[in-house]
Amino acid sequence: MAVLMNGARMLLECLVREGVECLFGYPGGVTLPFYDAMYDHPIRHVLVRHEQNAAFAAEGYARATGKVGVCCATSGPGATNLVTGLVDALMDSIPIVAITGQVSTKLIGSDAFQEADTFGITRSCTKHNYLVKNLKELPQIIHEAFYLASTGRPGPVLVDIPKDVFQGQGHYHPVSSIHLPGYKVYTEGHAGQIRRAAQMIWEAERPMVYAGGGIVAAGAAAELRELVEIIDAPAVCTLMGLGALPGDHPNFISMPGMHGSYAANMGMYSTDLLIALGVRFDDRVTGRLSSFAPHAKVIHVDIDPSEIGKNRAADLPIVGDVKRVLQKLNPLLRELEPELGERKAAARRAWWRQIRAWQQEHPLVPAFSDSEIKPQHVMVEIDRLSGGKAIVTADVGQHQMWAAQFIRFSEPRHWICSGGLGAMGFGLPAAIGAQLARPDKLVFAVLGDGGFQMSVPELSTIASYGLPIKIVVVNNGYLGMVRQWQELFYNNRLCAVELDCFPDAEKLAAAYGFKGRTVERPGELARALEEAVEEPGPYLLNIRVSPYENVYPMVPAGGAINEMVLGPPQPVPVPK
Repeated sequence: MAVLMNGARMLLECLVREGVECLFGYPGGVTLPFYDAMYDHPIRHVLVRHEQNAAFAAEGYARATGKVGVCCATSGPGATNLVTGLVDALMDSIPIVAITGQVSTKLIGSDAFQEADTFGITRSCTKHNYLVKNLKELPQIIHEAFYLASTGRPGPVLVDIPKDVFQGQGHYHPVSSIHLPGYKVYTEGHAGQIRRAAQMIWEAERPMVYAGGGIVAAGAAAELRELVEIIDAPAVCTLMGLGALPGDHPNFISMPGMHGSYAANMGMYSTDLLIALGVRFDDRVTGRLSSFAPHAKVIHVDIDPSEIGKNRAADLPIVGDVKRVLQKLNPLLRELEPELGERKAAARRAWWRQIRAWQQEHPLVPAFSDSEIKPQHVMVEIDRLSGGKAIVTADVGQHQMWAAQFIRFSEPRHWICSGGLGAMGFGLPAAIGAQLARPDKLVFAVLGDGGFQMSVPELSTIASYGLPIKIVVVNNGYLGMVRQWQELFYNNRLCAVELDCFPDAEKLAAAYGFKGRTVERPGELARALEEAVEEPGPYLLNIRVSPYENVYPMVPAGGAINEMVLGPPQPVPVPK
C-alpha cells in the first residue's frame, strides 16, 4: 500500500532501504525540510564543520567498509564545497552518494539566493549526477544512484534536490528494480582470454604481479594471495592497493613507482610478464611511460573497459571483476601446473635471486637519529603499535609516502589515503568516517602540519562524538614535499613553503576537551605514542621531526622507474 509522505521522508525511506546507517553533512536553507524529517529518524547524522570534510568523511567510511558513503550539503556554497571530495572519490574509485539541496524549481536559473548550477559543476567530477525535477522521480533516482555508485567501477554519484521537491507531498511506492539500458557492467571476463592468461603466466620467466586499488574494491585479496602463491611470483601493490597482499607476505616486495623501493621498480622494469590487476598504469607508478616495463608482455584485468589500453597497451586484455576473473584463473593455473609449471622453473628461481639481490643492494630501511626525530622513526613506531591491524589514514605529502613505505597492513581497507587527487586536508575527516564505520578499530590519523591545519575544525567533530582517533602530526615546519622538489629541482629556492607558526598541541587539544602533547626528542617518541594509544579518547600528538629530511627512493618527474634517486646528492670531491 502506498504511503503519503513528503519528499524529505521519501528520501529517508530510500536511504533506509539502501542500508544507510549514518551520513555526514552540514545543513542550510534549502535542506531544512530534510533536516526536519531527520529530527526523529533513526539514521544518524554526523555534523562535520565543513562540507568538503563531509565528502572526505563519507570516503573514509566507504574505504573502511566497502559500503556506499553518504554526504549531504545545502545549495550554492554547500554544494560547491563538496567538489574536491567528489573528484577525490572519482579518481580513487570510491562509492559515495552526495545529496545536495537546490533552490525551488521555479527559481532555478534566476540567480536566486545560494543558487549554483550544481548539476553542471559536478558533471565532470562524478560517475553520474542527477537533478530531481519532480517528486515522482525521487525514489527511482535515489536507488539508481546507489546502484551506480557501488557497481562496476565504483565512484561518486550526486543527487541535486530542489527545495519544493523536499516539501512536495506524494505517495511513496517502493522501487523493486533498476533498469539502466545504457549502463553495462562486465563482470565475468572472457573464458578464452582467462585460459590464455594462465598459459602466458606459466610460459613467463620473470613474471611480476602488479596489484592496485581494484583488488580492494572487488574484495579480491584472498584470490590475489592464492594467485601469488600458486605461481610464486614477486608482487607489488600500488599506493591504493596496499594491504591487498599482507605486508609481511614473503612475495610482497613493496609499493612501486615514484617512491617505491629499488627492488620493486627494478622488478617492474625487468619483468617479461606484467600481471596487472585492478590498476590504471598511473603516471606515479610508470614514470616515463615509454620506458615502463619495456621487456614485458602485459595481462591487464580491469572492470572498466576504458582503462584497458588507455596508458599502456595490453597484450592480453580481460574486462571483468577482478575477483571473479581470479576465481576462474587460479583453478586453471593449478590445472596447467603439472604440464607447464616446470618448464621455466630454473629461470624463475634465477628471477627470485635477482629480486632478492636488488632488495639487499638497496634495501628500504628507515632512518634513525639520536639528536632529532626522523619521520621514518615515527612510522616504525606506529607500525609496531599497529601490528598490521590498525586503520591508518594519511594526509598528502612526505609523511604519506613514509607511511606507505614503513607501515605494514595485514589486510585491505586498513590504509586510507588520497591517491589520485592528492588532496591535502583529507586525512583527519577520513579518519572520522573510518572510526565511525569501525568503532572496534584503533585508528591513526597520520598528518603533516600543512594538511592538519587545513582540517583543524574537525577537532570539534572528533570531540563532539568522542571518537578515539590518535592524531599524529608529523611536523617538519614545511610543506615538505613541495620543499623537497624546490630543493632538488629548483636550486633550493624555497618559496612559500615554510610553516612557521603551529599551535601548542596540548593547549589546542585541551580547548576541545581532550589530551595532547608535543614530542621533540627521539627517546620520548615510543612512550608518547604508547600513551596516545592507551588513552581511551582522542589524542593529539605533535611530533617535531627533522625539517630537511627527503623521501627516497625518488623517481624524478619524467624519469623512468629504473632511474631512481636513491639518496641525497653527494658532494663531488675536489682534487687536491
